Amino acid sequence: MADPKQDSLDKMWKYVKGCAEKSGTTMHPNPAVTEAVVKGLAMHVEELGKPLCPCNFYKDKQAEAKQRRWICACDEMQIYKYCHCLLFVREDGLPITEYLPEGHEGREVYGLVTDPTPDKGRGLRHKAVQVSAPVPENASE
Repeated sequence: MADPKQDSLDKMWKYVKGCAEKSGTTMHPNPAVTEAVVKGLAMHVEELGKPLCPCNFYKDKQAEAKQRRWICACDEMQIYKYCHCLLFVREDGLPITEYLPEGHEGREVYGLVTDPTPDKGRGLRHKAVQVSAPVPENASE
């Protein structure tokens, strides 16, 4: 596939910068990481009309684009403030894993990475997996 048009790239750069600002994250400190993801997003905008995450494999991109789950900023970013592409990260380049449920691959790989700006982002936090507190053994007595 050919490189995306400059207009598409410009729009995606503006979009990504806005998402980073709104979520309280920064773009990856390695410019090659950020540029590769932005280029992939721009290519998907041209191909699908939507910024489908370029970091996943999809059997059917059109069908996936209709579901919204992996449209940037994806559900994981909106719910848990976690970007598996490493596009939206802390200043040190680590993805925020603080809000991920136990057992999530991001938590397994990176450990607990705290959120330096907890007052920003997570517009869909109400959809987070709720982990209930364990019931004490003698609760029924």
